[in-house]
Amino acid sequence: MTVRVVIADDSPDARAAIRSVLGRDPMFEVVGEAADGHEALRLVAERSPDMVLMDLAMPRCDGLLATRLVKRRAPEVTVVVLTVSDDPRDLFEAIRNGAQGYLLKRLHPADWLDYLRRLATGDAAIPREVAARILAEFDTGARPAAPAPTEVGLTEREAEVLRLVARAMTNKEIGETLGISEQTVKNHLKHIVQKLHLKNRVDLAMYAARLGLDRDHCV
Repeated sequence: MTVRVVIADDSPDARAAIRSVLGRDPMFEVVGEAADGHEALRLVAERSPDMVLMDLAMPRCDGLLATRLVKRRAPEVTVVVLTVSDDPRDLFEAIRNGAQGYLLKRLHPADWLDYLRRLATGDAAIPREVAARILAEFDTGARPAAPAPTEVGLTEREAEVLRLVARAMTNKEIGETLGISEQTVKNHLKHIVQKLHLKNRVDLAMYAARLGLDRDHCV
């Protein structure tokens, strides 16, 4: 499996560093580099990448606007936003604009590759550091109301999977915890997303946080 990647960042040094990280794994092939959102949109149209690594802070057309336009014009492309900020509000805004992944620039290169590999294969748990910040943000005030899993028809097993998603576990870790296969975990996640009318794994984690499922109590 080869994942064709466009890198969008206004810093030449940052683009070179990202290219170097991706070069460590033959799974990823960099097919273009953009210095702003406009260039990213042009490259998506010209190169048909599988994934765009999109810096949030860029001139002319920032990462949020570019993400929204990429998803509108090429919804099959996976967009991963890149930022130095671990403010949960940035993550929420990125997801609202269509991003399917979120990476902090300061994470170790090995963590970058692990996350991007999992995202490319459908196992996109939020990086643990980001997940911790999201849960901390929810703890600072009242949690918005969200329907309980039983109200939307989740099975007991699906509710267990959802609770482990809230702890930023990967599919493999969830499977090992529950004594089921990774494929079974993926099947449960697919059903949960459909029942909750959500978009992706990040939405699931935020839904779980709204319910307080990061806590050790029964659903």
